[in-house]
Amino acid sequence: MSSSASTTASAISPATRRSILLLSFACFASMAAQRICDAMLPELSRVFSVGLAQAAQVVSVFAIAYGAAQLFYGPLGDRVGKFRVITFATLACSIGSALAVAAGTLDMLVFARLLMALGAAALIPLSMAWVGDSVPSDQLQEMLTRTGLGSTLGIVGGQLVGGLLTDALGWRWAFVFMTVLFGVVGSLLWLNLRQQRTPAAKVEAPVGATAVRPGFVTQALLILTGSWSRIILLMALVEGAAGFGVLAIWASHLHRSLGLSLSLAGAIVALFGLGGMLYMAVGRHLIRRFGQQGLVLFGGAILGVCALVLAYTPHWGPALPASLLAGFGFFMFHNTMQTNATQMAPHARGTAVSLFSSSLFLGQSIGVVLAASLIDRVGTSAVIAAGGAVMALEGVYFAWVLRRRERMMKD
Repeated sequence: MSSSASTTASAISPATRRSILLLSFACFASMAAQRICDAMLPELSRVFSVGLAQAAQVVSVFAIAYGAAQLFYGPLGDRVGKFRVITFATLACSIGSALAVAAGTLDMLVFARLLMALGAAALIPLSMAWVGDSVPSDQLQEMLTRTGLGSTLGIVGGQLVGGLLTDALGWRWAFVFMTVLFGVVGSLLWLNLRQQRTPAAKVEAPVGATAVRPGFVTQALLILTGSWSRIILLMALVEGAAGFGVLAIWASHLHRSLGLSLSLAGAIVALFGLGGMLYMAVGRHLIRRFGQQGLVLFGGAILGVCALVLAYTPHWGPALPASLLAGFGFFMFHNTMQTNATQMAPHARGTAVSLFSSSLFLGQSIGVVLAASLIDRVGTSAVIAAGGAVMALEGVYFAWVLRRRERMMKD
């Protein structure tokens, strides 16, 4: 037993572990770039003399481009090398961030955010795919958790840094931070790329990996024609809109309704990411205890209740545990979705994950646009509460779907 364990552990070389660490940094930067503008929306609205809905273009345009580009990077990574694409995409993000620093108008800032999104879109899905290619199957979940940790920390870092730097030095300094971050991580990836001597394809590959695979369009059509795949992709679209999309206005809501500084509002919302980290620490035990059906049901319910608290609390105190527990509940749901996404089409897993990511972030863009357009009509409180209610209902529905599928598979 111990001999077998040691053999498995030695299958991942120190060089591969270093590469995975750098990829986790890239995932951190990608997610931080997504959330860096959340807390600064009120300031951008003031500086450029526009409404909050118009200022929210820096989030919605980023999300649209990020989601659409997912479909492009999967085939590109397979053709020219995933690690190479990640490296150059990271460096490109540094250029986009530098343009954001120099932006003199909102349109210029939106354009810079578009360039950032086109680069950042490659980092998380291709990092997951590279790890999948390079790590034995019995250690895959553990290694993917490391890149997932980078992504979750990016939620915390982006919201926190965006609020702190906007309050202390001005919104441009948040993009100075992103310019340096992408530049440093991209340079480290470049050095690591030059040190890699053997292709990732030489590591243990799943059975059938050597077979000739159909093109991306053919694979995508095969996935989209599957009933279970369509359910997963639809669930991802709704999750992106009601979860990640509405999350973009949480900091603005706390700033406007409770009079909090952008720094404090951003710090409170950053607890959402810490809640996700808390789930990762205990997730293994919860999976055994509740199973997938319980995770999505309770996760959606927790997020729904916490969204109500955050939407209508008259004091910022209850917003602290509400934001933390909302993140915990959201990642209970989201990680179950990710697991099903990787399994919905085993014959075309890379394409399936790309479609899942695209649906998730296109949903986010839809959610940001809808939330921003409804703010002036019903207020931020009602929008946040509605987002939580949709996530709770989605949890109930997805739990029912999982239960029905489990029964069908047994029959």
